Amino acid sequence: MQRDLVSFPLSPAVRVKLVSAGFQTAEELLEIKPSELSKEVGISKEEALETLQIIRRECLTSKPRYAATAELGKKCTALELLEQEHTQSFIITFCSALDNILGGGIPLTKTTEICGVPGIGKTQLCMQLAVDVQIPECFGGVEGEAVFIDTEGSFMVDRVVDLAAACIQHLHLIAGTHMGEEHPKALEDFTLENILSHIYYFRCRDYTELLAQVYLLPDFLSEHSKVRLVIVDGIAFPFRHDLDDLSLRTRLLNGLAQQMISLANSHRLAVLLTNQMTTKIDRNRALLVPALGESWGHAATIRLIFHWDQKQRNSTLPFMATVLESPECSESPQASNSMITCDLALEAMRKQRGGQPGKVNTGPQS
Repeated sequence: MQRDLVSFPLSPAVRVKLVSAGFQTAEELLEIKPSELSKEVGISKEEALETLQIIRRECLTSKPRYAATAELGKKCTALELLEQEHTQSFIITFCSALDNILGGGIPLTKTTEICGVPGIGKTQLCMQLAVDVQIPECFGGVEGEAVFIDTEGSFMVDRVVDLAAACIQHLHLIAGTHMGEEHPKALEDFTLENILSHIYYFRCRDYTELLAQVYLLPDFLSEHSKVRLVIVDGIAFPFRHDLDDLSLRTRLLNGLAQQMISLANSHRLAVLLTNQMTTKIDRNRALLVPALGESWGHAATIRLIFHWDQKQRNSTLPFMATVLESPECSESPQASNSMITCDLALEAMRKQRGGQPGKVNTGPQS
């Protein structure tokens, strides 16, 4: 079983340099020489020697334990996996059309990537989901917490306050239609202060900080077991400058994707990534495609593209959401989305007042 470097007792500075150089597991360092490691990572030969000694010693002493863990991890039948899929929970988006094509919302235990041009609403949806993930279970939510990793500085706490306040008001409207005590009682803790205190915000300004933060997440999640959503808003931004080595970039991105998949499965949470678009020249045509290349295109389990609907650009239906990749995609590849450019929660409330129930369910979701 491969062991991640973050699990070794290395200094934070050395650990970050190893990850930045593309090393992810101990097995990648077992055959390397101290002089080679020193040159490739950018540390002294003494630090390289000490690092290799720690890794080799830890691998020797912990080999039986990790072998046993690997065996235990394989003991899962196909029937058990099928049952897990059938009982899968989702984080609703407050957009019924988007929830429908996703099979119920953003699924737990999977990675979802949202691609789109600037200003189309990717960050808006991320902030909305950071609130939605905290909806109590009796309302059809997962009653969890959120980690928000911001690489572009797009996070606006004032906007989150608006979304949270609207969501609280919407749930109070739903609770008012039920005679039982379960719904009003659940809303006692669903306050603006509690919602904001359960969104853990991290600002990463370059790819080194992003990699370090992602590889430190397992320890953070062990201390915050209720986290059900990890958001990386702007996965491409740190890798589009200060990194000219394309092979290194590909290796770092692949390692990052594997770490995200591992987090989603081991902690039973949803991972949401946003990505920018770039121009690709194909047969004298300029096409907008997701950034980071074709190899990254298969990293996420579900991939969506938000794009403008030119026919209705000036109406209440400004753009479309297209599913590029999803194991549970409905037959229709596209769905109109009318809520990204306005307040998603307020839109659901307007539907509720107009006699059309919002997407929030009052019972468990299937």
